[in-house]
Amino acid sequence: MIHGFSSRTLLSVCALSVAGVLALPPAASAAGGTASGGAAGAGPVAAGGAEPTPGGPRAALPEASLLYRPGVQVRLRAGAPRIPSVSALSWVVADADSGDVLAAYAAHRKLPPASTLKTLFALTVLPSLPAGQEHTVRPEELEGIGPGSSLVGVAEGHTYRIADLWRGVFLNSGNDAVHVLASLDGGWEATAERMQATARALGAHDTHVRSPDGYDTPGQVSSAFDLAVFGRAGLHNADFARYCRTVEAQFPGGGGWTYGIQNTNRLLTGADGVEPYPGLIGIKNGYTTNAGNTLIAAAHRGGRTLVVTVMNPQEGGAFAVYEEARALLDWGFAAAGRVDPVGSLDALRSRPQPGPAATPTPTPTPTAVSAADAVAVAHTDEPDGSGWGSAAAFTAAACLGAGGLLLARRRKGGRGDTP
Repeated sequence: MIHGFSSRTLLSVCALSVAGVLALPPAASAAGGTASGGAAGAGPVAAGGAEPTPGGPRAALPEASLLYRPGVQVRLRAGAPRIPSVSALSWVVADADSGDVLAAYAAHRKLPPASTLKTLFALTVLPSLPAGQEHTVRPEELEGIGPGSSLVGVAEGHTYRIADLWRGVFLNSGNDAVHVLASLDGGWEATAERMQATARALGAHDTHVRSPDGYDTPGQVSSAFDLAVFGRAGLHNADFARYCRTVEAQFPGGGGWTYGIQNTNRLLTGADGVEPYPGLIGIKNGYTTNAGNTLIAAAHRGGRTLVVTVMNPQEGGAFAVYEEARALLDWGFAAAGRVDPVGSLDALRSRPQPGPAATPTPTPTPTAVSAADAVAVAHTDEPDGSGWGSAAAFTAAACLGAGGLLLARRRKGGRGDTP
């Protein structure tokens, strides 16, 4: 049972509106220039046939279709560093504050995401479950966990705080913790539906959710673009930023004793000989047989926050995903002010279009933090309550939107079988 849990119906209605709060749109960019593509490791790519000078006028933001083109997409100015050689099937480098995509390769290629999909799960479910609430796990909540799943050790009959379960998700990538949290939020199938709605609201149209924990399931795909959208959105919330940045924590083992768990993101922890990345905020790594190694990583340096996604490196072994992310982060920071964006993480995000009879309503001020602020927040102690409180108040008002009401009507009771 869960103690002190508020009405899930209202929270379900709010979930889709939360997605709008999570990503902050960039200001309109100045005009000038055209887009070009290039190959990995190639020299500077001229925009419009001429090389802009460093610090010159920023080129116009290209249309979203540029990121659907094959090959590396980048708009280098004179003196910009070369794109590193990367073997991943798909990758993206983006500015987490503005949403500008600085470079990408096969950004919209649909691939299995593995546990990086847990970022979308967190974006969808975190607002509904206060961190300080306690819940005693029922046997049926642990049914249907896929063979070979990563587990944190959730046990039936044991009582956990919601914050404990989230640490199990972010640090140990525990599918058992995901199953319990999903059961508290309406069930497995309902959670998958809500995740799908959240993805669409954020402009992540390549993602198809079949198993909320990221477990290999036929038809479940995402893309480097979509994963960058999810990672960026997560950084705009204090709780998400804390969880993804946590290196070690104690997890309840029952009977009053606890045991240590460690984040499996080696770029954050430095485990297994992988050198930790300076300024890394964290986010989420993943691995399955079909997906290979996947990673969403964010780092802060010199007043800038970058988010990179790397999907399924084809060379270099099990830890190549971290080294390729490192190379892309290094490039992104070194290229500051010397590249023009090739797209935006906000380009496909849905924006309400009022009809002829629509009455304008005041737009509340978003309560989400900037990606830069998330760096400081991630290092603070986690409160017993959830940092989503003020955001939830905002989204409660936004719940009158037709999209949220439709989603609430579609919700199903209970948990469906895991595919």
